[in-house]
Amino acid sequence: MNFLYVALIVAGLFLLFLLFVIGQFLNLYIQALLSGARVGLLEIIGMRLRKVDIRTIVFSRIRAVKAGLDIPTNALETHYLAGGRVPNVISAMIAARSARIELPWNIATAIDLAGRDILDAVQTSVNPKVIDCPAQSSPRPTIDAVARDGIQLKAKARVTVRTNIARLVGGATEETIIARVGQGIVSTIGSAIDHKQVLENPDEISRKVMDSGLDAGTAFEILSIDIADIDVGDNIGAKLQLDQANADKHRAQAQAESRRAAAVAEEQEFRALEQKNRAVVVLAEAEIPKAMSEAFRSGHLGIMDYYKMKNVVADTDMRQSIASAGDNKPKQ
Repeated sequence: MNFLYVALIVAGLFLLFLLFVIGQFLNLYIQALLSGARVGLLEIIGMRLRKVDIRTIVFSRIRAVKAGLDIPTNALETHYLAGGRVPNVISAMIAARSARIELPWNIATAIDLAGRDILDAVQTSVNPKVIDCPAQSSPRPTIDAVARDGIQLKAKARVTVRTNIARLVGGATEETIIARVGQGIVSTIGSAIDHKQVLENPDEISRKVMDSGLDAGTAFEILSIDIADIDVGDNIGAKLQLDQANADKHRAQAQAESRRAAAVAEEQEFRALEQKNRAVVVLAEAEIPKAMSEAFRSGHLGIMDYYKMKNVVADTDMRQSIASAGDNKPKQ
């Protein structure tokens, strides 16, 4: 009898444990069953063993079935284990179905695993998004460009885009759209004959930029480009001419200074040469007395010849003195 009591107690405890374990999943099983989105009890237990969030999977399947989407539990669990955001994907598919946008499960999960917000993409596809160009976080508040007459123009644009679901995976982001639109605005203003033409027809910028096909290779489709504001900036052409004139002036001054330095150096060379020649003359004059002495000793020069030479020198000095006195006499 004691053995029977022990067996009954053990069986009762096992039954209570089994009811406790099953009770954790029974509520979700009944919810799914009554919602028409049946999830097997063994499937629920298996998800718990695989450490899958059971509520996320069951509630996501219920939402999908209620919205008319038949997505197997295994597919939901696989995407969850892959690191995907199952509720986000289900919400996006429900929104796409309501907006009559084709979004298969494999495309939606691929977009989600690629790191893109699939729900935001679907919402942007239904309700187009407006992008500021340049972006509010940009260090420059405007897109600056210079027309051919040298006048700077500062522009702001607003780009209306719609998400292209088919190009969402691998497509360029908003930053590419902003960069391309900015480049198109700069190119259009730069090709204008003068700034007045741009100010009179700002829609011409939008038309030319739109015709450039800037949304190629991006995850968006550009619906419109609107010039929100355009102002006149500085006269860049005049500033460049002034800078060029100053540069030419400095270059001319440098060249003149170089020529002056060369002239001064040449003058110093001439002075040095003059001093050198004078020294040669002085040395030559110093040789004259020696030559005269040698002439006396050798008999080539007599005393009378010497006196005649002295008379000629004295006469020459007198004539030079008279001529100098005549030149210095004040005129009447």
